[in-house]
Amino acid sequence: MGTLNTIIQKLHHGLIVSCQALPGEPLYGAEMMARMAAAAEEGGAVGIRANGAADVRAIKSAVSLPVIGIIKRDYPGSAVYITPTLREIEELLEAGADMIAFDATGQKRPEGCTLEQIVSFLSRNGTASMADISILEEAIHAEALGVSCVSTTLSGYTPYSLQQEGPNFELLQKAVERLSVPVIAEGRMIEPDQVRKAMDLGAYAAVVGSAITRPQLITGRFAAAIRRVEMNNGNDRPD
Repeated sequence: MGTLNTIIQKLHHGLIVSCQALPGEPLYGAEMMARMAAAAEEGGAVGIRANGAADVRAIKSAVSLPVIGIIKRDYPGSAVYITPTLREIEELLEAGADMIAFDATGQKRPEGCTLEQIVSFLSRNGTASMADISILEEAIHAEALGVSCVSTTLSGYTPYSLQQEGPNFELLQKAVERLSVPVIAEGRMIEPDQVRKAMDLGAYAAVVGSAITRPQLITGRFAAAIRRVEMNNGNDRPD
């Protein structure tokens, strides 16, 4: 795909589409995610974020875009599940991921693995790294370790970060102002206007997933809107 800097540059001011489906969901499977990624590329995406080595391989064969790989894996005794150890890093490298994203929060990692080990390993291999953070302090720490970019992915998913329904634009703005590395906007963006606002605040790129690639959730939003209308009409009717 190119050098580390070239990969980062390909994402600049663009939309990264997260193509993920969990076991039990209708679109689960590497072949389906590869088709989803191809559709995203056709729609103008500049990169794909994918979960699992099999999905990364399938998507790499289907699109010409940079693929950001993660592996979601639960370990007993740790809340970190996005690319938690070097084992997942090695699996993604073997699958051909162009960039690897990982939990860069302050939470305890499994199997004694440290954030420093992960960043150092990727740096030695010349692989672009995306640090998923939940608060500004984590972003600052990740930059100091030498990551390629940070993403606001985990805001609201740690017990000590801001809990809210929409994107954490305040965190994004503070990170953009404080950091020298690219800051990627990710998390709870479901409307194009939210992506536009992220760009206005200085985001290097934006990641959108569920609002594009999980049709059961998209359908649910529309269905809920109709139910709200029906409820309001019902409330207007005389007893």
